Amino acid sequence: MENDVSRIIVETMVKKALKDMQDSPERTTRNLVDMALHFSEGRFQRSFFSTAQTMLENEKSSYYGLIKDIATHVDKEKLFRFGMNIGYNSCTIGARRIREEETCGYNIPWTIGLELDPQRMIDNLSSYHSVITQGEELGIYTWMLFARGQMPECVSLMDAHPDDAFILFCEPDDVSLAFIDSASMVDHLMLAVRYEENRADLFDELRSRKLLYSAYRYYTDKDVNEILSGDFFSGVQQVHPAFAALIANPNCSEPVKEKVNAYVETVRKEQTFETVAWELGYDNGRIDSIISDEEALTFFNNTGCLYAPPAAEDADAMNLFHNDLKQILERAFPKKNRL
Repeated sequence: MENDVSRIIVETMVKKALKDMQDSPERTTRNLVDMALHFSEGRFQRSFFSTAQTMLENEKSSYYGLIKDIATHVDKEKLFRFGMNIGYNSCTIGARRIREEETCGYNIPWTIGLELDPQRMIDNLSSYHSVITQGEELGIYTWMLFARGQMPECVSLMDAHPDDAFILFCEPDDVSLAFIDSASMVDHLMLAVRYEENRADLFDELRSRKLLYSAYRYYTDKDVNEILSGDFFSGVQQVHPAFAALIANPNCSEPVKEKVNAYVETVRKEQTFETVAWELGYDNGRIDSIISDEEALTFFNNTGCLYAPPAAEDADAMNLFHNDLKQILERAFPKKNRL
């Protein structure tokens, strides 16, 4: 992505803020948010920074501790690259392109989830490169990759797309020291590791390497009491993740998901924990609605099929490896109110 004048100005401001943040995280963060709001043009940026500005008026906010911790323990270049890719490339330039493309009458997601297939990663890695390139052409620069098993090819895939922000969801046992060595070379990556209480050592290793990382867990109906009591967030904040994400199991009931989402919104608004609570489905849909007015939650399983498309379609017509991404989105997410 070319460096236009606006991007150069934003990069300069962000680099200065990151330099100043370690000495005065509270003041620097407030100044950065105020400045970002002043220069924001898109709906998502205005909504996000306006909310952040209001939240940071709370001088007792737990987020100040989180900001200071990240400024101290995360490599500045990784913060800069990941932040620019998700904040500028995805939510500014990409969002503008998404809205332009959507005049054709279909919705485009701000992020896509991909469950990676280990064998395809080895035999036909180019198919994943093609998917990401197609997404970039539509304005999608944020990708949530779900790895099952150790996949060293992930690193080369992400490294080949330096303008994108990648969040790689991993199982603890798959995050070996060798993989951490490789992942450390990708600055536009945030690792998300499934949280297990007895694996604090793994998170300590990520922290010692100055990597940007988060934690996540799947939840079902039987987990609702643990989540609503705050026990999960209270425990997970001990390993210092930037985000603590909750992902609903496919068989989780809608009432439970709604309760969890409401709780996540509450603790985020009240800034209760020293990590940012995130309900993956609802929050991704919320960003979609701000950028595009309508949700277009998009997740492809390891065979390339769109998971639970809103429109009844032939499975092959919704397969990422048999059809263009644009064609799939046109079929799956037509606008309710065509422009």
